[in-house]
Amino acid sequence: MDALSHDDRAQLSQIILEILESWQVTPPDQIALLGLPEQTKPRALKRYREGTPLPDEADIWQRVQQLAGIADALRTSFPRNPQYGSLWMHRRNRRFGDRTPLISMLEDGMSGITAVHMHLDCSYDWHMDDIQSANHNS
Repeated sequence: MDALSHDDRAQLSQIILEILESWQVTPPDQIALLGLPEQTKPRALKRYREGTPLPDEADIWQRVQQLAGIADALRTSFPRNPQYGSLWMHRRNRRFGDRTPLISMLEDGMSGITAVHMHLDCSYDWHMDDIQSANHNS
């Protein structure tokens, strides 16, 4: 995310918060999904909605990237009704131990976010398989 300008990061911050709101994620859970410090108050999210970029930390921006990928995959999966993405995030799924995708991401952190992204986006899943194969062969 180093290549992004301050304005680009501010715009992405606004977009990701809109996505989380469209999924009906509560402010405390938004803080957890984004990997913001535990002491972050829910009212602090207002700053990010109004043009302040999320902190310039690699973990936070990796989460933003994954969550944006999930949103994109949900748009592809449910092109005619964007509300289905929110419904899907709150519906139990055997793939996630009979938990909802949202609970899986909250309880498992980055690995849960990645698992949801891989489940929805097979091209991302293949990309991760290629990376893991390369790591095992080196």
